[in-house]
Amino acid sequence: MALGTFTVFPVRVERVDRSVAGWAMVWAPVLGAFLGALTGAVAVLGTVAGLSAPLAAVLAVGLAALLTRGLHLDGLADLADGLGSGRPAGGALEVMRRSDIGPFGVVTLVVVLGAQVLALGQLAAASPWAALTGAAAAGTVGRLAVALACTPRVPPARPEGLGALVAGTVRWPGALAAGAFTVAVCLTGWAHAPVFAPACVLAAAAGLLAAGGVLRRAVRRLGGVTGDVLGALAESATTAVLVVAAAASAWG
Repeated sequence: MALGTFTVFPVRVERVDRSVAGWAMVWAPVLGAFLGALTGAVAVLGTVAGLSAPLAAVLAVGLAALLTRGLHLDGLADLADGLGSGRPAGGALEVMRRSDIGPFGVVTLVVVLGAQVLALGQLAAASPWAALTGAAAAGTVGRLAVALACTPRVPPARPEGLGALVAGTVRWPGALAAGAFTVAVCLTGWAHAPVFAPACVLAAAAGLLAAGGVLRRAVRRLGGVTGDVLGALAESATTAVLVVAAAASAWG
């Protein structure tokens, strides 16, 4: 279920219930590490092939969107439109259900994708290891933000949909295990420079803070989480990690 939910790869799921959903959310950071590392590898290969770092990063971020079917980006745009509409919870949720993207969603996507591309390009220019470990950390933290949003006391905004299926399904032992895995991924930043490992941990904290702010706003306005909110959390955290890691790539 984790593979089918977070990636484009087709899988056969024979059982789907809240117990399975909880474990799928716990496994999400592992998939995030894989997708992030793959994204970083594409950026590195692009620079090795002679492309400029920003152009290589564009291709890498585009591949990341393809591998996730663009669902996280779609969720981010939908949440931006819903919150930007100024409507009460019911009206905002209705805006988020629509298939089109409004001005708030467009601007949000431009800013987020631009930040991801430029940050990943800066990491690739710093060193191959900076791009690989920074992108892996960003992918991991993005999915950890989703897992943490599925812990108890975070309600669903609707009685149906992905949010209702996964809300409250992640127990704290699983969340702690996912957090420990995330720290381990961040510490691989040592391959670029000793100071880059703790910097990646700092970037992870920044990513979770950014996602926490988005989650708090969404819960207050919508009453809980939806699939779109979870996608927005993933992209918000991923972007924040990449930006902080890019700034830290020049340290040491």
